[in-house]
Formats: sequence, C-alpha cells, structure tokens
Amino acid sequence: MSTVIETEEHNALRAAVAALGQRYGRDYLARVAREGGHPDELWADAAKLGYLGVNLPEEYGGGGGGIAELSIVLEELGAAGCPLLMMVVSPAICGTVIARFGTDAQKQAWLPGLADGSLTMAFGITEPDAGSNSHRITTTARRDGDDWILTGRKVFISGVDIADATLIVGRTEDARTGSLKPCLFIVPRDAPGFTRSVIDMELAAAEKQFELTLDDVRLPSSALVGDEDAGLLQLFAGLNPERIMTAAFAIGMGRHALAKAVDYAKTRQVWKAPIGAHQAVAHPLAQAHIELELARLMMQKAARLYDAGDDMGAGEAANMAKYAAGEACVRAVDQAVHTLGGNGLTREYGLASLITASRVARIAPVSREMILNFISHQTLGLPKSY
Repeated sequence: MSTVIETEEHNALRAAVAALGQRYGRDYLARVAREGGHPDELWADAAKLGYLGVNLPEEYGGGGGGIAELSIVLEELGAAGCPLLMMVVSPAICGTVIARFGTDAQKQAWLPGLADGSLTMAFGITEPDAGSNSHRITTTARRDGDDWILTGRKVFISGVDIADATLIVGRTEDARTGSLKPCLFIVPRDAPGFTRSVIDMELAAAEKQFELTLDDVRLPSSALVGDEDAGLLQLFAGLNPERIMTAAFAIGMGRHALAKAVDYAKTRQVWKAPIGAHQAVAHPLAQAHIELELARLMMQKAARLYDAGDDMGAGEAANMAKYAAGEACVRAVDQAVHTLGGNGLTREYGLASLITASRVARIAPVSREMILNFISHQTLGLPKSY
C-alpha cells in the first residue's frame, strides 16, 4: 500500500505483525479452540513485542500510538488466520476508556498490565432485554455510604473467564433530575455476587461468551471510572474504538479467506486451465478484494479521526467502517467457500468455520440495521421511526 495512506512505520508494523501471525496461523487457533483453551502463547508473544499495548500511553508501558496502530495489529493477525478477539475488548475499549477518563490510581493499576498483556479486562454493556437500545439498560448502581451497589444482568460478554475484571456499564440516578445516566464501573472477576454462565455458541472460537449476573455487587467508590456526569461521553469513547477494531477483525478474516481462495483458484485444474482463468470464478474474487480494500480505507479514516480527537467525526466513520467491513467479510468468505466447492466445507481447508464467524461482524457489537439507523438520523438528518 502506498505510504501516502500509511506511513513507513505503519508499513513496517504490518510486516512485523504479519510475520508473527505466520508463525501461528489458523491451525494454531483452530487447535486451541478445539481443545477448549485460550491463545495464551500468541497473546504473550504479541505482548512481548509491544503489539497489544501499541495504543496505550508510553508512560504506562504502552506504545504511545493510537487505534490506527492497534487496528493494523488485529487486521494482520486476522489475515494470518489467528485474530485475537480480546484485543477488541481489553486494550481497545477498556484501555482507551481508562487512559482517557480513569483516575491516576486506575491508570497505575490497569494500564501497565493491559499494555504488557499480563492483565485483561472484559466489557459488559449488552443486556438480555436491552439489545442495541442502551437507553433500556437496567443494570443500576446506587450509593451506599462511600460504596456502590450494582444489580443487573449482562449477556454475550466475551472472555469474562480469563479477564481480571469487567468494565460494566450501569446506570446511576441523577440527583438533580431523577433520570438514569450511564456510568462505567470496574468489577473484579472474584467480586462477591458477580457470577457468570457460559452461553453455548455455534461458533468455533477460543473466546467464550457469557451471561453475567450482578446480585448486589458491592464496589468501593474507586471502582467508578472517571466523572459520574461524563458517563455518556466515556461510553462512546470506548464504543468508537470497538467499531474500528471490529472492522479490522472482519477485514483480516476476509483477507485470510480470499487468499485461500486465490491460491486454490490458481492451481485447481478441472478442464485445460486453472479455474481462476474463468471469469465466473475470477471476477467475484476481484470484487471481494475491492470491497475489502474500500472497507479498509474507511477504517483508516475512522482511526485517524479518532486518534486526532474528533469523536463526532470518528463516530460516523467508525460505524461506516464496521458496516462496510462486515459486509465485505461475509461476501469474501462466501465466495471463498464457493470457489473451493466441496473442499470449502472440509476441516482441512478451514473455511467452513468462517461462515459462522464472519456473521459476527454483521451482528456485533451493533447490528448493520442500527448502523443504518445512525447514518439515516445523524448523517442524513432523516426522522426517527422509534
């Protein structure tokens, strides 16, 4: 890619992470998932090389970069077939929120560990009855002396079993208006009253999904992240990186699937020439490549806006990037499987499991329909239907 779009440092980072990814690859991740384990070796190597905390402040052991750099890391690991889902959650959402809004004590306690991979943090926003409507979040936090008491439920929360704590989105009552406003709390994994149950997913992933119950979980006042009155701002400061990183995850997966299909189409011979010589095979693969490249451009724009401090501009671009990447990923995987025919559904070629995995980028962390709502209202100024 031309250095006009990405700097020499970014190109070098891509190459270095791609080399790490090649050492592990899809077979490693598939084996770990099959055995019910976690990609600890890859996580540790990525941490040791400084990739996990590339977006976190240098004073806390991070790389001093931004989401632009972190998204490159995840995309290249994905292209190699071994993306780390917890990168979306731990350094991108939680690390960003704590770096921007946390107290000095919270930064000291969490950022060095998030940067070197020795600590991980999950993120809990989705609820069984709220879905994409964050205004319906029912997890509440009430004051009890100096403490906070959290009560509620969360669902589809990744990696809670391996995370040292979960950043929970709750709502507190505004003393002036009586209305509820969002706030973020750091809930340690072993907090009394904080329980989890695994959700049985039709998804071959090392990272498990959980339903969480908070039953009068007592937290010290130091568990509240940042200013009680800035909850919404803090929340969206974490959600934009989440969308950008989901785009990186999807683009990496799409590139991985496309590369497999291209290799196959170059060598698989049924008639006189390899099947890749036939336009009915070649053109859809070329189209998939174009769509992935376009999605990546929007992801780069979103990351640049976010890292420049333009939260509003980044919000629009991050949603667009996530939408475009999810669509491009699903189509690339679909076409890759189709190119391989029956082989596309075998375990040997490793594409069949991506059919389910690629859908994640369309659904999470927010559905494509909700993104279309956002663009309709925020960008185009159309009236709301809800």
